[in-house]
Amino acid sequence: MNSVRVNALKGISLKIAPADFIAIMGRSGSGKSTLVHILGCLDLPSKGRVFLDGHDISKLSESALAQIRGKKIGFVFQQFNLIPSLNAMQNVALPMAFQGVPEKERTARAKELLAMVGLAGRELHRPTEMSGGEQQRVAIARALSNDPEIILADEPTGNLDSKTGKHVMDVLLRLHDKQKKTLIVVTHDPYVAQYAEIVLNLMDGQLLKDHRVAKKFVWGQK
Repeated sequence: MNSVRVNALKGISLKIAPADFIAIMGRSGSGKSTLVHILGCLDLPSKGRVFLDGHDISKLSESALAQIRGKKIGFVFQQFNLIPSLNAMQNVALPMAFQGVPEKERTARAKELLAMVGLAGRELHRPTEMSGGEQQRVAIARALSNDPEIILADEPTGNLDSKTGKHVMDVLLRLHDKQKKTLIVVTHDPYVAQYAEIVLNLMDGQLLKDHRVAKKFVWGQK
């Protein structure tokens, strides 16, 4: 910013393996969002390297990064980011259209995904006709539309009450435990972090702790 240099991240080195469930924690301004944007190929590092499946993303073009994001990574945002003029099924089907999936297949998969997150019968409702928890479940279904290997969730329960937030986390837990998706969840909530197997703690752009924890919740167990 003009003559002032702001280092959002400083010397972070980490490895994420397939089917890991990671929680990234830290105060506001700690670098959580910057880190998840780089992991999700939304931003490129000004220094250093980031490898995804052996490819250094910092050397890829924007079109190549867009293809990676569309096929390998699903995003779930705190603000849902649903398109208000589209119903639930259309919101879920939209990413598949960008990948050239035929309309009939898009519709069938969108319906299947909405049923999986507990929204069967709500396919034709628009976001304004749904609760916050329902909108977030639509967002999760949309993130799964192209069957990505990685799910990035940035404060997925931040705008939800505790009961609804638990329901959303149970959906994500199922994706990890049953479908072996790699989950990376940004959160400031210690309860949400208990779902993860690895917790990364950030402060002032630096990784303070990178430790494996005993995951408290397992899909199918009360």
